[in-house]
Amino acid sequence: MTHFHSGEVAVQQRMGQQHIADRVGRMIRGDIPDVAASFLAEQPMVVIAAADDAGHVWASELVGPLGFVHALDAETIAVDAFPAVGDPLHRTLTRPARIGMIALQPQRRRRMRVNGFAVPTQWRDGLRIAVDQVYSNCPKYISRRTIDSYRPGVDIPAPQCGTELDARQRELITAADTFFVATADVDDNADASHRGGNPGFLQVLSSTRLRWPDYQGNSMFMTLGNIAVNPRCGILIPDWRTGGTLQLTGTAELIWDAATFTAGSQCTIDFTITDVVEVRGSGPLRWGPAELSPVNP
Repeated sequence: MTHFHSGEVAVQQRMGQQHIADRVGRMIRGDIPDVAASFLAEQPMVVIAAADDAGHVWASELVGPLGFVHALDAETIAVDAFPAVGDPLHRTLTRPARIGMIALQPQRRRRMRVNGFAVPTQWRDGLRIAVDQVYSNCPKYISRRTIDSYRPGVDIPAPQCGTELDARQRELITAADTFFVATADVDDNADASHRGGNPGFLQVLSSTRLRWPDYQGNSMFMTLGNIAVNPRCGILIPDWRTGGTLQLTGTAELIWDAATFTAGSQCTIDFTITDVVEVRGSGPLRWGPAELSPVNP
């Protein structure tokens, strides 16, 4: 039995890494082992991926005190937080939805991914996720950071929305060493993943177009496989210093032309922006400066 759909298999075969993917894929579980439950309970932040009512795919950040994400049993995760009003996924997650989730621990360069089916709590102040897939990823390309402060109850500014990047947003993107990618397959089974590199690896080609390299990872190619069958994609760029967020949605394209490759890349992704949502200013969770990953190309 394979864990992979046709798009993932096609990319694995193109890369000549299907045998590696089949081996690594054995670590994907349909339940929550104790080590995963402990890891989740230690995290103050997760990123959720889902498709909205119009089919646009978004990544949203949720934060809370340690323990706000926790396993209720071997097959269910509770998230005691909900996207704020104005977040692109606020309305979507008031109803049951297929979601992807990634928990990133920058301090220790660890990450864990969950894919499953989320339902809102009775008061729509949290989520309950029935898991389909639970697995960890390697520490490659994760910038090390420590928490500077956590201030619950901070008023979150209303988001600023648009259809293209302004000058400040372009500067934020160019300076980024980390962002998160939301994708989904043809059945809206969503996935959230992490991308890291040296500042500048996420390139601004224009006010509506970005490009980034795909570096060698675990060879499962879940993000690239989703894009191969469904180009709708979203990205989240956190402003670690202030707690702000920049959310973009649009369409992604896999570029196999070696002329577009940069050092260490095996593929290039071009991203066309259709919508921009930014929360500027103070957020509850702030992080210190980055220690870039020593394996960044």
